[in-house]
Amino acid sequence: MSACEWLGGPLPFPTPAQHDLVVLTRPGPLTYSNDDNGNTLGLEHDLIEAFAQDLGVGVEYVVAGPDEFNSELGRGRYHLATAWLSPDDNPQLQATPPIWLSADVLAQNDASLPLTDKAQLAGKTVHAMAGSGQAATLHRLAGEITDLKVVEVGEGDILDLLEALGNGKVDYVVMDANLEDLANQFVPTLNTTLELSEEKPIVWLLGSRPNAELAARAKAFIERIQLDGTLARLEDRYFGHVRRLEQADIVKFMGEIEATLPRLRKHFQAAEAVTGIDWRLIASIAYHESHWDPNATSYTNVRGIMMLTEETADRMGVSNRLDPQESILAGARYLNILREQVGENIQEPDRTWLALAAYNIGPGHFNAARRLAKVLGSEDNNWFEMKRILPLLAQSKYYQRIKSSRARGGEAVILVENIRSYYDILQRNERPYLSLADKIESMAGKLGNGPGLKLKHP
Repeated sequence: MSACEWLGGPLPFPTPAQHDLVVLTRPGPLTYSNDDNGNTLGLEHDLIEAFAQDLGVGVEYVVAGPDEFNSELGRGRYHLATAWLSPDDNPQLQATPPIWLSADVLAQNDASLPLTDKAQLAGKTVHAMAGSGQAATLHRLAGEITDLKVVEVGEGDILDLLEALGNGKVDYVVMDANLEDLANQFVPTLNTTLELSEEKPIVWLLGSRPNAELAARAKAFIERIQLDGTLARLEDRYFGHVRRLEQADIVKFMGEIEATLPRLRKHFQAAEAVTGIDWRLIASIAYHESHWDPNATSYTNVRGIMMLTEETADRMGVSNRLDPQESILAGARYLNILREQVGENIQEPDRTWLALAAYNIGPGHFNAARRLAKVLGSEDNNWFEMKRILPLLAQSKYYQRIKSSRARGGEAVILVENIRSYYDILQRNERPYLSLADKIESMAGKLGNGPGLKLKHP
């Protein structure tokens, strides 16, 4: 039975045979969004999926926009409301124990004079996403600060609003502090200058009359994941890589997207057509390897835009490593081979990150790291664990235990994490590749349908 079909009282406890877990949420980078392939993602979304798996049930999402969310919150036709919420958002509703801690901060362009005191907001215009906790913080401050103008933005998401800040279209934005590192990937001129609220807990809301058994199960689940590493692994998936690139690195990369990528894009897209790997990921690998220089050569004679060794080039049938078309396709095909060797049973994106580590240090050293992980009682099939194990290959007391040679495993970790950041940036700034068949199908559909982030724990 769905939430819309239920007419009276609190929703029944979700059971595999009869009832899904009904979750009220709203779109946002921390809560619920869709990628270019239609896959649903978000830190809270993944946590909800883990909780539903714990219960053995499915999930029905009720996704509300900023205008509808608060009214749906009051109607109570859900088991959990998960939209990066604080108990203060609706004190009449019961809540789970805190999952994270958060604060609202003022963001501005680093070229502007920083505001360091709330009183300096007098006479300023400050933007926030409509219906958000940050908008509520601003409205409270507007009752204390003279001529503080609050603008609630209902279109796009907070990253769009922060990009407008970076482009000089708005002067001040209030954002959740947990988003700062993620946002800095896309807006390197972002500067958070002033904390506007005290730290507050982030919770799931249970409604005014929650199911007692569900509340107890949610409480136990949250306490367990904070102790057993589940929460840390989920956080790493979204934020583990976002603190490595310096501002200058991001600025340079964005410049190369404009200046150099256009003449190479066709080669990356051709490689996707052959291998199925997102061309933006292939481009991210190539940028980290060579900064998109087809003539790049290292002191170890690794060469070309994908920095292939002679052995790999021979294996992939490359006649000229300095030919970008040959090098890009060979690098993408080699990554697919490594993904197969890593194992089909490993879920994405871990499978790809592990394969990229093998791309950097070679499959022999990578397999040695997997053996070491088992010796040390760690999992060898997820990136969160392996990025802790790989640097140990540089220490004799570890690599001698598995009868291996020394390897610069720490460099592999840096490579993977940097590529993840470059990939994030390209996904936001470059469209996915559409083959000719995809374009024809898309056009036919249009004709047929008419016009058309440093998390703190309590």
